[in-house]
Amino acid sequence: MTVEVNVPELSLVVLVGVSGSGKSTFAARHFAPTEVISSDFCRGLVADDENDQSASGDAFDVLRYIAGTRLRRGLLTVVDATSVQRADRRSLIELARSHDVLVDAIVLDVPEEVAVRRNAARPERDFGPHVIVRQRKDLRKSMSGLAKEGFRRVHVLRGVAEIDAATVTREPAWTDRRHLTGPFDIIGDVHGCRAELETLLGTLGWEIERAGGRAVGARHPEGRTAVFVGDLVDRGPDTPGVLRLVMGMVAAGTALCVSGNHEQKLSRALAGRKVKVAHGLEESLAQLGGEPPEFVAEVRRFTDGLISHYQLDGGRLVVAHAGLKEPYHGRASGRVRSFALYGDTTGETDEYGLPVRYPWAEEYRGRAMVVYGHTPVPKTEWVNNTICLDTGCVFGGRLTALRYPSRELVSVPAERVWYEPVRPLDGPGRRDPGVLAIGDVTGTRYVESRYGGRIKIFEENSAAALEVMSRFAVDPRRLVYLPPTMAPGETSAMDGYLEHPDEVFAEFQVAGVGEVVCEEKHMGSRAIAVLARTPQAAAARFGVDDGGAGVVYTRTGRPFFADPALMDELVTRLRADLAPLWETLGDWVVLDCELLPWSAKAGGLIREQYASVGAAAGAALPEAVAALTAAAGRGLDVDTSLDRARRRHANAALFRDAYARYCGPVDGLSGVRLAPFHILACEGRVPAVEEPHAWHLALLARAESELIAPTRHMVVDLAAEESRAAATRWWTELTEAGGEGMVVKPASFTPGRVQPGVKVRGREYLRIVYGPDYTESLDLLRGRFLGRKRSLALREHALGLEALHRLAEGEPLWRVHEPVFAVLALETEPVDPRL
Repeated sequence: MTVEVNVPELSLVVLVGVSGSGKSTFAARHFAPTEVISSDFCRGLVADDENDQSASGDAFDVLRYIAGTRLRRGLLTVVDATSVQRADRRSLIELARSHDVLVDAIVLDVPEEVAVRRNAARPERDFGPHVIVRQRKDLRKSMSGLAKEGFRRVHVLRGVAEIDAATVTREPAWTDRRHLTGPFDIIGDVHGCRAELETLLGTLGWEIERAGGRAVGARHPEGRTAVFVGDLVDRGPDTPGVLRLVMGMVAAGTALCVSGNHEQKLSRALAGRKVKVAHGLEESLAQLGGEPPEFVAEVRRFTDGLISHYQLDGGRLVVAHAGLKEPYHGRASGRVRSFALYGDTTGETDEYGLPVRYPWAEEYRGRAMVVYGHTPVPKTEWVNNTICLDTGCVFGGRLTALRYPSRELVSVPAERVWYEPVRPLDGPGRRDPGVLAIGDVTGTRYVESRYGGRIKIFEENSAAALEVMSRFAVDPRRLVYLPPTMAPGETSAMDGYLEHPDEVFAEFQVAGVGEVVCEEKHMGSRAIAVLARTPQAAAARFGVDDGGAGVVYTRTGRPFFADPALMDELVTRLRADLAPLWETLGDWVVLDCELLPWSAKAGGLIREQYASVGAAAGAALPEAVAALTAAAGRGLDVDTSLDRARRRHANAALFRDAYARYCGPVDGLSGVRLAPFHILACEGRVPAVEEPHAWHLALLARAESELIAPTRHMVVDLAAEESRAAATRWWTELTEAGGEGMVVKPASFTPGRVQPGVKVRGREYLRIVYGPDYTESLDLLRGRFLGRKRSLALREHALGLEALHRLAEGEPLWRVHEPVFAVLALETEPVDPRL
């Protein structure tokens, strides 16, 4: 007769049996070689002799280390040792518990004579039959108490035939629903608010099924699955109604539900166990007292069967009532369940008598998204890929759901305050939305972005950015966005060119972009303008009540003009020039711009770096050409050197011409112009992703003035050769006339791995970047590596858009500041600054 042995997929399996019972043969038949750790093998590792019993202590230290490492990494592990003594088994059970995995025992019970005969046939076994007798005696003594030692299950196989006929199957954990990929609607703590639950389900598109006027189930026409984070019961007006609806959905397979601490307490109360009737349990018991006994029995079975958490969508999503740190995902133990039900408490209580909870989410760095409830919050916030959905519906707040994988949040208001909270939802422990904390930006962190996923910021990058941000940046309440770096196009193979439009057009076409906009690249300094219509609007949105109405800052967050009077004058003029646009924009706007000329901000750089090179070349190279010319006149063979000196002289003149074009007289704001080319965000909107570039440029053209400069541009159909050729001619004319070049962007926002903008710089302008004689080294420069720069551009772009969305959605300062700071931190990564 075949005996089926079921073991958990993630567990420690302990083989128990005397020497010669066939444990190694059984293990080799049913488990992979890497899954089995043999005490004999470990003895050989430490003593070069598998039978050296004096090495057993060291061997078992090695065995436990290997087993523990495998369990920590989430791998099934089988221990092949006799394990007939309780002390040996106890150490293995404790090892499994320390890694929060289940442990099964498989006992191979063979007749004594079989074991003796097998050992006699193995010449390397030099111990006598008395050892088998002693081991079998220990096994007999243990058999009656094995099940009470801490094993999840003890499988006993008696006799050679039963052992040979046995099969081993692996059971997925109850928490393992990784094969379910959704889409899911994850619903926060309901607490007996049946009417609000029905309203929320209706808002989410669910069709509620009724019997006798009562909601008994729900289905979604798109096949979505609901996932409840627990705490369905207590405090609210209709716990039975909530349970009837959710139990029907779970039974029909349209919903999953994890246990909350309130379900656990209700289950114990219904089982007749002694519990403290408080925190809303009294309401649930009273309401269930009016229900038929069979319904109450069904509730007891349902609440008793709820598990601690679920792993979903290939492990990318974890749902637990109070959250779950990464080492506990997919694990099974008392402390895992306790964490999932109650969170990580410090053992202290606050002024309201409630437990103080350790903020585990602030240190969470796991790859799985963790969705939970338990502790009511006034507003949902993403914290390191975790989110709490308990928005205090029963306390008069809202009932909230998260649509997965889209991350859309949907909520409905409570019909009334059903239960007065012990602690106000926005009371002590809630963060002031206008306060920044050093912990937000120190250490290695992960920032969630809706267009770029989780972006890692290393500790060393954060430290460097903190120095700049804390000492030089504008008021962080106005520092709402930093622009991303911009990568050049693929290096051109065309003779005489390092960059050319052909490669950029081809790149976007391969990426599936059909239409691009080519914008003149102003040779100025990147500037971000954060402006409000009035000082009162600035105070209302940005919290800066200093009488000012905006700021213009550099791409590293520094004020563009150190003189406050000059900054106020610039902001005042900009606000006035934007008058035709305020009706469209609302009360505030964030603009991406270039401030011209380059010398307005980079005058020192031009004098110290570029002009000094030009002056030195202008002084030395004519003398060198003259000396070499004279030497040639005397018949010396200096033709090669003379040709090179003449080329360098000509290149130096081109270099001086290149940077001189971007120098202009500036006195205060006289001579200064601002060229806005992108409306990043405005009141309640993020046009950066919502509107095509043509909309931005057309709207900004209405504000052109003495201060606001236009951005010349053209739209290119990449499928039309004539359109691409026209854009290339425009670029050639622009650059040959002294222009820097152009920026090529998808005509509309394109998510994914598509570059948001690629710069194509002119041949002469690149002398400023690579030096006067760079055209002599084009073959070498064509080997430049663009991968790091492109990766950086995409990450910074995603972070910038995330900051804009958080700003437009009215999120608190520290939430907006998080991705802004991350952009500055990424800027400290080592990337060739010439790219």
